[in-house]
This record gives sequence, C-alpha cells and structure tokens, in this order.
Amino acid sequence: MHDRSHGRLEPAPPAPPASITLSRERAAKALPPVVEATGVTRRFGSTAALSNVSLRVMAGESHALVGRNGAGKSTLVSILTGLRKPDEGTVRFNGEAAPSIAERDAWRERVACVYQHSTIIRDLTVAENLFINRQPSRRGMIDWTTMRRDARALLDHWRIDVRENARAGDLTVEARQLVEIARALSYGARFIILDEPTAQLDGEEIKRLFRRIDELQREGVTFLFISHHLQEVYEICQAVTVLRDARHIVSASVAELPRERLIEAMTGESGGLNVADAAARPALPADARIALDVRGIDGADYSGVSFQVRRGEVVGLTGATSSGRTSVGEAIAGLTAQTQGEIRVNDAALKPGDVPHALAHGVGCVPKDRHHQGLVLTQSIAENASMTIARLLGRLGFAPPAKKHRVGRRMIEALGIVAQGPEHVVSGLSGGNQQKVVMARALASNPEVLVLIDPTAGVDVKSKEALLSVVDRVRDEGKAVLVVSSELDDLRTCDRVLVMFRGNVVAEFAAGWQDHELIASVEGVDLHEA
Repeated sequence: MHDRSHGRLEPAPPAPPASITLSRERAAKALPPVVEATGVTRRFGSTAALSNVSLRVMAGESHALVGRNGAGKSTLVSILTGLRKPDEGTVRFNGEAAPSIAERDAWRERVACVYQHSTIIRDLTVAENLFINRQPSRRGMIDWTTMRRDARALLDHWRIDVRENARAGDLTVEARQLVEIARALSYGARFIILDEPTAQLDGEEIKRLFRRIDELQREGVTFLFISHHLQEVYEICQAVTVLRDARHIVSASVAELPRERLIEAMTGESGGLNVADAAARPALPADARIALDVRGIDGADYSGVSFQVRRGEVVGLTGATSSGRTSVGEAIAGLTAQTQGEIRVNDAALKPGDVPHALAHGVGCVPKDRHHQGLVLTQSIAENASMTIARLLGRLGFAPPAKKHRVGRRMIEALGIVAQGPEHVVSGLSGGNQQKVVMARALASNPEVLVLIDPTAGVDVKSKEALLSVVDRVRDEGKAVLVVSSELDDLRTCDRVLVMFRGNVVAEFAAGWQDHELIASVEGVDLHEA
C-alpha cells in the first residue's frame, strides 16, 4: 500500500519501441505548432519588454526558454497565458488564433503555467485545489463526495500518487507541482509552462520530476521549460529558444547548440561562467581568528552540528533539501532557534531565534526566500537596502530619506543593480536585481559573518557572477562567509565544503574537489566502498 501523502510517483511505463517513437515524432511534426508567437512586441511606457519576439513549440516536445533576468521571459509567459495582450504580433494555438483576453476559460483549455512560487492554497485539500472555483454542486451546495471521487479519478488517470483529501500544505514541493500540473490538465490544456520547476527540489526529486515530464510527453503533453540551470536544458529538452535584451536571439535543437554557444547567446559574450575557484587562493594564515563557532546544535531536522569558520574564510554547507543545511543557516542568522547547543560570533553567544541580536553581533544574511524573508516588494531599493541599519541612520529607527537614498545609491553602484535609481520599487526589478538588493541589505550592516542561503537561486548567469564576486570581496576584507547551497558554482567559491546528510555533517571537502565525489557524498553514496 502506497503512502500517497508525499507525492511518490509510480514507476515509469516502459519506453515504446523505436519504430513507434519515430512514427510519433513524424506525426508530431505534421501537426501545427502547439503554440506559435510571431513578431510579438510589448512596451511598458518607453521600455520595450519584448521586441519582435517569435517562438514556436511543436507538439509533444519540451522546449526550453532561457535568458538572463530581464531578458523578457516573464513578459512572454504573461502573453502566452493570456494575462497580457501584445502591442504587436500574434499568438496562435494549434494553428488557430488565441482567444481574447477576456475569455479566461478558453485560455485555461489551451495553456497553464506552474510557477516557481506555487499557486496551490496550502490550507485546502488536494481535491479542493484541483476544483477550486468549479466545485461540483448539488441543490446549491458543494457535492463533496463527487468532488473527492472526481479528484481521485483525475489523479489516477495521470498517475499522480497523492491522497485527494491530503492538506496541500503537508505535501512536498514536488507533489504540489504535480497537483498543479493535474489541475491544468483537467481543464483540457495540453501545453504546460514550467517556471523554474526544480528550484526547490533536490537530486532525487528532480530525477522523478523529469521522468514524469517524459511520461507526460509520451501521452501528448507539451512543455515550455524555463530554467537558469542550463544542464537541465540538456537533460530534459529537445529544443531551446534564447532571449536577450527583450529580443529573440536563437531557436535551435538542443543537440545542435553546445553549452558554450548557449551561454554566449544568453550573455552576448563568449565563454562560460566566470566564478573564482577557491582552489587557486593562498592558504589562510594558521593564526586566523575564529569568527563563527557552531557548537553541537540540534533542531527539527539536524542534530549535533558543529563547525567553525575563521576570519577570511569561506565555508560551504551543502546537502539535499532534506539534509538540514537550510535550517542550520537560518539558526545562525536567528531566523529559527536551535533547541540545543550554542552559536558564537567573535566569542559572544547568540540568543536562539533572535534576528536583531544576531544583527547586533555582526551576522548578515541572505535568506532562502527573497520574496517573503528578504524583501519588502512594495518599497524602494533605498528602503530595503537600509532596513538592517535604520537604527544607525536616525533616532528611534526613523532614518531621514536622504540618508536612505545615499545607502541605496551606494549599493546600486557597488553591486551593479540595474534600476532607475534608489527610489525604484523593488517589485519592478528583475529576479537577479532583486537578489542583489537582498545582498545589499545583508552587507549594509558591515557584518563580521555573512550567511548566504541559496544566494544564486533563480538568477541568470551574469547576476550569478556578480553575486558570487561579493564573496571574494567580503573574504578579502577579512570577514567570514558561510555559503549554504546545493549549487556547485556557489560552492566553488568556498575554501572548504561541509556535507550534511540526514541532519548530520558527514564529510568535508577542501577546495579543488571533484564534482562527482561531492555529489556522491550529498546523495549518501560512498564511492570508495569495496
């Protein structure tokens, strides 16, 4: 009997014979494109968010849409899903003109988007989420029995192993994504846009999701796959379209576009990601003082965690999503409280779960969720960047606008934030620039210990380079940095990397580690076992 509450998937059905696969591909090519955008332009005032962009996605394929933050991906998705109307150009589904913006049901029958930030309502059941705003009724009342029965039938049809009466908030991220896909399919849509679907998944969850995508493709579902993880494009997609500076740069078969050319198309520059490798740094002085001392801390998903970070040292803390690494980083920043043990900064003990106390003792943090923990989206860059030092800028925490403006201006210049100025509202920035504002807020207090939790998640190549260059700069100033991440590029900046597995620190790797060895340790595999 399966436990349906955790979103486990049934084994993939066997692949069809090669002859059937070839005939299916020929049949798909004979069909009109599932979606075709031609010459699409969209302006916001004097700014062109899209300029003469075209996209063609064929039936049954996974088509990647990539580009730096601000390239126009989100605007194109809003047009493909009927949330915005193009100023110029056309959109067609299966050879027919797209519905008018007002015909919401007609759009739902053609396309759906599973966003990086879930639209599932956590306090409702799976069944309630599947049929929200269209619940079956009887005599003017919701027919709960029919709704649960229809939900079970829908989940069984698409082989999604989740209980229909489970509370959505209790599901894994992976399971919630599958419920969203099932909801989209229930409207009749066979074209699904996946927006950064792996951002919150670990290795095994990603593998299961990719297997499920492959199964759904074989059943006639077509995907537009948006990701900053370029390796995933090569794993799951058959075609790719690159946007840069609001323009269409190239569309090609993935097999015909090597990684170096893909990055060049995205950035306009040749070469790959330019990130400093810690293996090339000189060793730390033997007498470097300890800045961060974590002593035997326990929490909800970790126990007995101890390590030290010295001044001028960058330490990585990695592991799967369920390893406890994020909780340890949040405990150091005061975002959560450990139940046992002690965290000391410059030999002063921090109060568990007390962010102001951590700030006052020299801890700065880039939290995991920038939208809920790192930013006030309705406020300006200046307001956000000065939030951690408001008490230093004015009496009783009320800082004069001119001082906040100066802080915002300084951070825009230091971090290369692309904005109209310090008063630019943060919600109007691209994802990469929003993350730079979060980094600005963490740096404003001139911390002695900088904790970075998934600092480059969901940002483009150039923003990633800019954010990781801060690590080198802070290290050179003699500060301690803890990078909590599963991204290999993030971890290359570290002098050493600690691996967590099921709540414990199980391994340590010096700079210069091999990818396969680190990944094996994260997955709990011993490569040297006889």
